[in-house]
Amino acid sequence: MAYNPYQQQQQQQYRGPAPPPQQPDQNWLMSVFQRIDKDRSGSISTNELGEALSNGTWTPFNPETVRLMIGMFDRDQSGTINFQEFSALWKYVTDWQQCFRSYDRDNSGSIDKNELKNALTSFGYRLSDRFYDILVKKFDRQGRGTIAFDDFIQCCVVLQTLTGSFRLYDTDQDGWIQITYEQFLTMVFSLKS
Repeated sequence: MAYNPYQQQQQQQYRGPAPPPQQPDQNWLMSVFQRIDKDRSGSISTNELGEALSNGTWTPFNPETVRLMIGMFDRDQSGTINFQEFSALWKYVTDWQQCFRSYDRDNSGSIDKNELKNALTSFGYRLSDRFYDILVKKFDRQGRGTIAFDDFIQCCVVLQTLTGSFRLYDTDQDGWIQITYEQFLTMVFSLKS
C-alpha cells in the first residue's frame, strides 16, 4: 500500500488554524483599514498593505507574501482589497500569527526546521527531513536557518497551492501521480499565486 503524504488533509483542505473566539469590532477594523488606505481610494493596494504589515523582526514584510495574500482575498479581481476583503485577510493573518506563535517554541520570532516540521505535520503533511531542509533554504530570506513569520505564511500558502494542484491529478488520492512533462509545466504555471 502506498503512503499518502496528505492523508489527514483528505477530509478537509487546511485553511489555517481554528478561528479566534471573537472577531474584532468592525468599527475598530474600519479605522485600521482607513489608516492603511493612505490614498483614500476605498481599497488597499499591495504597496499600502506591505507598508502596514510587520513580521516582528523589524524588516519589511515579504512583498511576495503580500502579493499572494492580496491575490487570495481580491474576490472582485481589482488588484486591491476592499473593506470586506480586508476583514477576511485580517482574520487570516491573525490566525496565522497565532499558529506561528504556537510553533515558535523559543519565542525567537522565527521558526527553525524542527518547529516547521511540527507545524506542517500537525497540518497533515508527511514530508522527509531532506524536504524540510529544502523548505527552510527556500523560505529563509535572512540566511539564518530559520523562517520569519511572513515567509512562514508564504511557505504554507505555496505548499497548500501545490498540494491542491497535485490532487487534481491524484484521482485515487494515494499520493502518486503519473503525468507528462507538459502536464507538469501546465500544473505549475497555472497555479493561482
